[in-house]
Amino acid sequence: MKWAKKEISAEQVKEISLKYNCDLLTASILERRGIKTGDSIRYFLEDDIMSLRNPFALNGMEDAVERILAAKEEGEKVLVFGDGDVDGITGTALLAGYLENMGMDVTWRIPTGDESYGLSIEAVEDFAAKDGTLIITVDCGISRFSEVKRAAELSIDVIVTDHHEPQDELPEALVIINPKLKDSTYPFRNLAGCGVAFKLVCALRFAQKSELYGQQICLLNTRPVNDAWIIEIVKMRNLHVFDTLSETIVPGMISIGETRLPSYLEGQHILCWDAPLHKQTFFKLFGSGVEFGLMDISKQIGKEIPQTAGQSLLRIKELSKIAKYSDRELSELDVLVNLFTSYAKVCEKNQADTENENSDIQLAALGTIADLMPLMDENRIIVRRGIEYLEKKPRQGISQLLHKLDLAGRHFETKDISWKLCPAINAARRMGCAQTAAELFFEKDLLKRETLAGELASMNEKRKDLEEETWAAVESMAYKYFDECGEKFVFVFSEKINKGVTGLMAQRAVRCFNVPAMAVSLGDDVCTGSLRSVRGYNICVLLDQCGDLFIDSGGHKAAGGFSMYMKNWDMFMDRLKKITSAIEFEEGTDEDVIQIDAELPHDYLSPDLLKIVDRFEPYGHDNEQIVFMTKKITVKEINFIGKPESKHVKMILDAGKYKWPALYWQSADRVQNKEFAVNDKVDIVYNIGRDYYRGNETPQMMIMDLKKSDSLSS
Repeated sequence: MKWAKKEISAEQVKEISLKYNCDLLTASILERRGIKTGDSIRYFLEDDIMSLRNPFALNGMEDAVERILAAKEEGEKVLVFGDGDVDGITGTALLAGYLENMGMDVTWRIPTGDESYGLSIEAVEDFAAKDGTLIITVDCGISRFSEVKRAAELSIDVIVTDHHEPQDELPEALVIINPKLKDSTYPFRNLAGCGVAFKLVCALRFAQKSELYGQQICLLNTRPVNDAWIIEIVKMRNLHVFDTLSETIVPGMISIGETRLPSYLEGQHILCWDAPLHKQTFFKLFGSGVEFGLMDISKQIGKEIPQTAGQSLLRIKELSKIAKYSDRELSELDVLVNLFTSYAKVCEKNQADTENENSDIQLAALGTIADLMPLMDENRIIVRRGIEYLEKKPRQGISQLLHKLDLAGRHFETKDISWKLCPAINAARRMGCAQTAAELFFEKDLLKRETLAGELASMNEKRKDLEEETWAAVESMAYKYFDECGEKFVFVFSEKINKGVTGLMAQRAVRCFNVPAMAVSLGDDVCTGSLRSVRGYNICVLLDQCGDLFIDSGGHKAAGGFSMYMKNWDMFMDRLKKITSAIEFEEGTDEDVIQIDAELPHDYLSPDLLKIVDRFEPYGHDNEQIVFMTKKITVKEINFIGKPESKHVKMILDAGKYKWPALYWQSADRVQNKEFAVNDKVDIVYNIGRDYYRGNETPQMMIMDLKKSDSLSS
C-alpha cells in the first residue's frame, strides 16, 4: 500500500486553532480533510442539540403540521406508512409514536413478507375501507405516483416525507417534505428518512408547545454608518427568517413616507434590543411625529440567558458561538435573531419534552447510521446525541435488544451500532418478517418486548448463516464480472440469492473489491436488486439511466434498489455494460492509497489521543476514522491470535512513556515471512480505538499497514 499525507499550510492550521479555540492537532486534521468553513467546523467542535437546523426551513413543513393538527382536531384516522428497513422502521416508530402520544387515532404499516418497497395500492385501499383520511409516508413515497393518485380518488390526503432522490415529476401529494427537492432551500440535503420524520416531530412539538407557532415576528435594529443610519428588519415565522429589509437613511433627507418602512411594518409586532436607543434614532431621522411601537425584549432574554443581561448586541456578539463559526461578519441584527431563537427554544423546553426528544433522537440516530448517510452537518448531532442517550437511557425496545445482543451498559462507537445493533433490526426484513422489528418499538408490555428482541437476535444469527452461504455460492461470479467490468463495478445475480440479502451481498462485494456493486435476486417473473456505492460514485446515476426498465426503484448516492420484470433482463445487462464502462471515481479514493490525517511523534502517543478521536466521532460515510502515522516505534511483543487458524497478530509497541497494545489483522504471514520481528523499529499507519475486556476499557492501536523503518514509507 502507498501512504499519502496531504501538504497543508502551517499558517492556516494556526488560524483555525486560534479562531475556533481548538488544539493544533485537531486544527491540522480539519485542514487536511478540507473542513474549512465555519459552518462545517461547528458540527465537529460543537454538539449542542440547539444547533439542529430549524425544521420549518424544509419546504411544506408548516402545511404538513397544519394538516396533522386538523386531523387531530377532527378525530381523523391516520396511517403512517414506512419502508421496512432500519431507516423506515425507526422513522415510522418515531412519527407514529408521537402522533399516538398526541392522542390521535393512528395506525402504522410497513411492507412485510413478499410485499414490494413503498406505499402500495393495496395499503391505500385497505386504509380507505377503514374510513382513513390521511396517510403520512416515511422514507418512501417520492416515486409512488399511482398510489398517491389512488389515495386522492378515495378522498385520502397524503403527506410524503422522504429523502430519496426525486424524479423530474413529483406525485400529486398534499405535501412533500424532502430536503432533496429541486426548489428546496434547506441548507443540508442528506438527512435520512428517519431524519426527515424526526424533523416533522420536532415541528409538531413546537406547534403544540410554543405560543410562537404560526406567529409572525418582526425584529428590528438601527446602527450608524458614516453620516447615515441603517435600519435593518427581519420577519420570522416559526423562528425561521423568511423576509428581510434594509434601509439606509440620512437624517433630514427623506420623510418616513418615502421609505419602505410604513408598508413593511404595518400591523407588525416589532421587537428590538434596547428600545430607548432605537426611539432616539427614529427621532433623529424623522422627528417627533413618527412613533413606532417597539417592544424591548432585552430584559426577558436576560432572565433566561443571564450572560446577556445588561450587555449590548456588539458585546454579545463577542461571546456568541454562532458568531464564532460564521463565515461572514454578523450584524447586530443577526445577533438579535440568534438570541431570540435561542430564547424561544429555552422557554419552550420542559423536562418531559426533553426526555421524549432524547428518546426520539435515538431512533433517528439508528436510521441515519443504517442508511449510510454522510456523517456531516446536523447528522453528526443527531447521531452523536442519539448514541449518548442510547448509552444513558435506551428507549423501550432498544433496551431489550441491547441485552439480547450482550451490548447493554457499554460505551458505543458508530461502528458498534452499524455492525451489531442495526443488522439485528434489519435481520427481520431480510428474513421476511420486518413487522417483528417494528413491533419491538411499539410494544408496551415488557415481557412481549423481551420476546420480540429474542426473536430478532435469533433471526440475526440465521441471517449471518444465510449471508455466508449465499456469498460462498456467488463469490466466483463476483470475481468474473469484476474483471469483465474493467475493475470499475461488480455484480452478482442468481435465483439462489434471497432478496432479503441482496443488500448484504452488494455491501460485501463493495468491501471485497472497493468498487460499486449490485446483487440481484432472480425470480420467475420479477427480479429484485440492491446497489451499494463507494469512492464517491453516485449510484442514482445508474438507476436513472435504467429507470424505464424498472417496475420501481429508489435510492440516494450511497445505496439504492429496484425491481424489474425478467423480460427486461437482457436489455438491462446490455445497458449496464455501457454505464459501468463510463464510471469515474473521486480522486484519492484508490484502495491502495492510505490517506494520513496526522503524523504523530512519540511524545504525542498518550491515552489523551482518545479525546481527539472521540471529538471526530461519529465516524462513517464521508467521515472515516482518523488515520495516524508514527515512525520508528519499537515492537516489544508479538503474539498470534485467531481461531481455528492464527491469522492475526497482537503486539505491544513501545513509544517511550507509553506502551501501546496493537492489533494487526491478517498479518501473521508477514511475521512468518520475517517482514518484521520483535525489537524492530517500524513505521506504522493506524487508527486508535478502545479494547473492552471484563468491564475494563483500554486504548489500543488498530494497525492498517506497517513497514520497517529503514524502508520507504511514502
